[in-house]
Amino acid sequence: MVRIDRYVLSQLLVLFGFFALVLVAVFWINRAVVLFDRLISDGQSALVFLEFTALGLPKLITTVLPIATFCAAVYVTNRLNNESELTVMQATGSGPFRLARPVLVFGVVVFAMASVLHHLLVPLAQQQLNEREAEISQNATARLLTEGTFLNPSAGVTFYTREIDADGVLRDVFLSDRRDENEGVIYTADQAYLIRNGTATTLIMLDGLAQRLGTSDQRLSTANFRDFSFDITNLVRNDARAAMSTRTMTTLQLLKPRDELTRSTGQSAGVLAEDFHARFAEPLFCIVAALIGFTTLLIRGYSRFGVWREACLAFGLLILIDGTRSTLVDPVRDDARLWPVLYLPVLAGALVALGMLWLAARPSRRRRASGGVPA
Repeated sequence: MVRIDRYVLSQLLVLFGFFALVLVAVFWINRAVVLFDRLISDGQSALVFLEFTALGLPKLITTVLPIATFCAAVYVTNRLNNESELTVMQATGSGPFRLARPVLVFGVVVFAMASVLHHLLVPLAQQQLNEREAEISQNATARLLTEGTFLNPSAGVTFYTREIDADGVLRDVFLSDRRDENEGVIYTADQAYLIRNGTATTLIMLDGLAQRLGTSDQRLSTANFRDFSFDITNLVRNDARAAMSTRTMTTLQLLKPRDELTRSTGQSAGVLAEDFHARFAEPLFCIVAALIGFTTLLIRGYSRFGVWREACLAFGLLILIDGTRSTLVDPVRDDARLWPVLYLPVLAGALVALGMLWLAARPSRRRRASGGVPA
């Protein structure tokens, strides 16, 4: 790689790092507010919030990588144009395909980083995140032992305790169970205890009253009890089967026989194929994003009116090509044999970039296409 290529590549990498940092910060703030409110309201500490934030960063970074790549390519190309550096390169005999070489290398570098994230870091982070969520959801103390506050540990369930003694005794307990559409039950007790037995969690209520109201006949029945046990395991635990999915498996693990993966994850062959090939197609799109951002501005050349129109055109092309990926997911999930269509957006973007490079190498065709009016 000659010096001019290293210079352009260094500019691209520096601006890429800047845009990636800004975009990650913006996306992170939006998600962190919701995550912070959910964890802190459940009684978790700030360290748990930081842990969950760190585990969610790999997935967040994969979202912003194509955008940061595109922004860096557009910004650097515009600056090279404005400072006449691109003109000097072209005057020395460098054609559009030659000028695109450092941009292609830049795209390959980002592709390598995105591949590491998609194939390894994101699945491992998701696996650890699921494990921590399961631990927290099973922690009844964090979910229920908050005195003086009405809590909703699960849909249709409301829990309240007035006071918690130092020895763990819950005073003046209120528990409303409305999960059954046919009836609602309210339990009140003077005292209650939480007991863990392996993975099961039971709430033992003493000296209380159970009120049952049928929704069909609006009939209320009551019963006093000396002691009553209420299984709250399902209220403080997520479905364990959700932890076993392709999202928590590295690409190397997805190379196992398809029948074995289908049995272990419970997912269809189409879902497995879509998840596997998307880990290759999405990083490849970073190369396309870099080339489209560069070639769209290169084909226009210098303009005293700025490059806003070309930048918007490039962004529109990127959104159009990237938007087709979501429409291709369902067909592949329905039929695993259609997995090659997941690479169509990458192929279409590459053809668009090659077409613009070919047009940029022929100034006469550009002038005719623009009606002969100079920029």
